[in-house]
Amino acid sequence: MTPAKLTLGLGAVLTAAFAALLPVAGPATTPGIPTTLDALGERLFFDTDLSLNRTQSCATCHDPERAFSDPRGAASIGDDGVSIGDRNAPTVTYAALTPPFRRMEDGRWQGGQFHDGRAATLEEQAGGPPLNPSEMGMPDRAAVAARLREKPDYVAAFADLFGAETLADDDAAYDAMTRAIAAFERRPEFSSFDSRYDRYLRGEVELTREEELGRLLFFSRQFTNCNMCHQLKRSEMDPAEPFTDYRYHNIGLPPNHDLRARNGLGEGHLDGGLTENPAVDDMAEQGRFKTPTLRNVAVTAPYMHNGLFRDLRTVILFYNRYNSKNAARAVNPETGEPFGLPEVMDSLAVTELTHGPALDDQRIDALVAFLKTLTDARYEPLLDE
Repeated sequence: MTPAKLTLGLGAVLTAAFAALLPVAGPATTPGIPTTLDALGERLFFDTDLSLNRTQSCATCHDPERAFSDPRGAASIGDDGVSIGDRNAPTVTYAALTPPFRRMEDGRWQGGQFHDGRAATLEEQAGGPPLNPSEMGMPDRAAVAARLREKPDYVAAFADLFGAETLADDDAAYDAMTRAIAAFERRPEFSSFDSRYDRYLRGEVELTREEELGRLLFFSRQFTNCNMCHQLKRSEMDPAEPFTDYRYHNIGLPPNHDLRARNGLGEGHLDGGLTENPAVDDMAEQGRFKTPTLRNVAVTAPYMHNGLFRDLRTVILFYNRYNSKNAARAVNPETGEPFGLPEVMDSLAVTELTHGPALDDQRIDALVAFLKTLTDARYEPLLDE
């Protein structure tokens, strides 16, 4: 049964109409005191005064015009204009769907925010960047609370929403700030489910032959390993598929040598992935990173946890090299050099990476075409860039 042929019911019509009316999140322009938790969170998300030098906000590295990702480079530049991290800023879209960080019954870890899940919830994630010396650079919670008290609108809003004494207590003020930002990030427009793929499932559009081939390849474990990590729901027809299992895998990614040269960490540094999470003390987890959502993937380059690849097709070629016996397939087209060796070998996901036959150019291009259909409607114009 082809979803494009399904009759569009009233519920789907209303859902699509609602999604089309959702505002694109951007700098808060409504004057006056925010009266709701998410409205306060929106104001805070775009406030550069919450960084040490008053130059950086959450939106600096999570640009709402770029699907809340940072297209400026492999890793974001800090508030001081010099510091560069070692990881790529992930999109905030669909982040609200991520389950809390937890150990599953099979002993594997799942969920959490950041690439290593070290923030169990959106609230914890929102509290990280302001105090990170390589990001917003504030020295402590007290300094952030002092900045909040500078603004009469915040003083009134925090009092109305959290209680009159909230801003007087540095820890209470900081926790309230994170709650507000998380409420903003839980707005429906962050998880709109209105991509071309979603419209296809609702019977509103048909996929092209290339997109349909890519869809079939993506969900077929006979030909690819894509949905072994990038599918959560049991049915490929599920209208709320996040395209991630939220689990942690070592896909054999090489270090980003250029990034390490720029951020000063050097060749001797090793990103342990999941073992950078304070809750994880098993070194067998080293090198594993959380599977990212594929929603909006076509417009959120660069790719991988260290921003190593600039082009989506390169990502698929990287995975395909494990199955291809053709030496030319082991070459990174962005550099003209062979793909490097994994940063961590011991925990390599050999079964997942070697599953399925090698893909030819037609099938690789079809997968890219399908992945583009996962772009939210408001970001589809970016596909033409």
